[in-house]
Amino acid sequence: MTPPPAAAARLDSAPIPLPEKKSALRKAPARADRPFKGIALILASTIFLGISDVTAKYLSATLPSIEIAWIRFVVFALIMTPAMMPGSPLFALPTNRLGLQLMRGVTVLASSLFFISGLRFLPIAEASATGFVAPLLVTALSIVFLGEKVGMRRWIATGVGLIGVIIILRPGTGAFHPAAFFPLVSALAWACTLIMTRMMSGTERAITVMTYSSIAGVCILSALVPFVWVTPTWHDIAFGIFIGVASTAGQWIVVLAFRYADASVLAPFSYTQLLWVSVLGFLIFGEVPDVYTVTGAAFIVASGLYTAHRERVRRSQLLAVPGEPSPNA
Repeated sequence: MTPPPAAAARLDSAPIPLPEKKSALRKAPARADRPFKGIALILASTIFLGISDVTAKYLSATLPSIEIAWIRFVVFALIMTPAMMPGSPLFALPTNRLGLQLMRGVTVLASSLFFISGLRFLPIAEASATGFVAPLLVTALSIVFLGEKVGMRRWIATGVGLIGVIIILRPGTGAFHPAAFFPLVSALAWACTLIMTRMMSGTERAITVMTYSSIAGVCILSALVPFVWVTPTWHDIAFGIFIGVASTAGQWIVVLAFRYADASVLAPFSYTQLLWVSVLGFLIFGEVPDVYTVTGAAFIVASGLYTAHRERVRRSQLLAVPGEPSPNA
């Protein structure tokens, strides 16, 4: 991802590091144009993330959302421990974007916490479909943070997606539940996460990004969890560990997928997560998505697919301009 003009200027004016400091920061692996591998990885990630979400909903019946998220991030941090240890071959704490790394960790935490809070009260298919509005929110945020120009067609696609959210939530009717705001806030937090990920793309390694996300999450939640603590059973702990492992694996696979294919290629396949959570929601909780959820999800998916198509067209046009750098350079 080519940095915004202002960021590029700062990089160009940065002093040249001393030779002995060059090895402290490892470069992010180069992008490889292998779309089928990227698609396979993104499909695998939806299975892990979908199972993690369904398990979190199951556990929300006995534990507070903050405690579920805390167990998840503790497992996340334990998995990433080798990357935090100086001298380890996986040591990944050195970074040029410390502030951005920590801010991204906060938004990852917020997205997870608000989504789990919504699962306690909402059918999982409804919460998941609402959460998929995040890529559309990126359209608006990219103007502010990435300096991108958004055309009328992409704005229309975003509007269609928001109509889908309204169809699902039905504000002003007896079917509206105040908890419906939780997946919306989660989607906004995830959109911010995606923006910051794009800002660091090509300069920060996946393991570095993941490590700082785990550190930020476990530190913040450790300060909050004593206020809501419910002593978990071994059954609860086992499921909490499973959530942590599945969600960490899913996030890691997503990061790897973007190394092999562009977001515009991968976006359509990420919606298969709605299929997994709907099937599992029916099998485990007996939840059958109503016509409003299905219709609204169709609007959101259609708008997301069109936005991905416009992103692909925009990238092709940029590459066709002489001297214009690739967005993935």
